[in-house]
Amino acid sequence: MTLEFATIAYRTVRDRLLAEDPQIDEQTLADTVEGLTDLHEILTAVIRAALADQALATGLEGRIGEMQARRDRLQDRATKRRQIAKDVMVELDLKKLSAPDFTASIRPGTPALMVIDEAAVPSIYWEPREPRLNRQELATEAQKSPASPSRAQSRF
Repeated sequence: MTLEFATIAYRTVRDRLLAEDPQIDEQTLADTVEGLTDLHEILTAVIRAALADQALATGLEGRIGEMQARRDRLQDRATKRRQIAKDVMVELDLKKLSAPDFTASIRPGTPALMVIDEAAVPSIYWEPREPRLNRQELATEAQKSPASPSRAQSRF
């Protein structure tokens, strides 16, 4: 029996009982209609299903949290392993590593700029708003300079 049909049957039986005996008390009417229809059993099943769904959703929330933590650990591990491979390739001056399923290569990037004393940086590298160092322009200029250190970092 569907919920819609059970609802119609419940309403019909209740209305008919009220029409036959307008003086019937609420408790007797409710007990009689419940005994003559399946609505209560159907609603009980719907509510139990809702409770089961809620329990599953609650369990999944915990599982999702665990899986997200696992994903974060795996991403962190992948980053560390890539860094290890990069460090070894740089140390041994391996420019390219080919495998059937991937190719890894080391190429020169923009060196990082390390500013030790911002007060020693000429004013032309400061942006004209709230004083802020233009690191990109300073790094570019430091690379062009013949006095630039041979290491990948420039220091002021």
